Amino acid sequence: MSSQSTIRLAAIALVLLGLVSPLAAQTSAKGDLWESTSQSSMIVGGMSMPMPPQTQRVCASKTWKRPPVASNQDQNCTNSDFAVAGQTVTWTSVCTGQMAMTGKGEITRQGSDAYSGTLKYAFAEGTMTVAIAGKKVGECNNPQ
Repeated sequence: MSSQSTIRLAAIALVLLGLVSPLAAQTSAKGDLWESTSQSSMIVGGMSMPMPPQTQRVCASKTWKRPPVASNQDQNCTNSDFAVAGQTVTWTSVCTGQMAMTGKGEITRQGSDAYSGTLKYAFAEGTMTVAIAGKKVGECNNPQ
């Protein structure tokens, strides 16, 4: 694999890591403060490339109404087919442009204070799986 391909794939990973923050809110005065940790692993040309875990804190709505998005979400990605079934949320993600990819996400809440799940993407050069886990660390104002 060329160094340009590796750089492109690393850039994709960083963009996707921004997509795995806790579920964002519509608007409300009070929200939940979540600490979310994500770790991605890409498989390109049969070679596995794990990335270091990333942790961030996000103020999110108490009621999840759409899939995980960060404030710096890639403008070329759209999420659809968001569904809630019990404690599990699922959605589809499509990214266009130079690094086009499609993916499916699933997060399951463990009670009201934790969640875990995965995002699985496919792109021309390979696949990426992002494992995510979050824990509620308090309340916050003005959820995103």
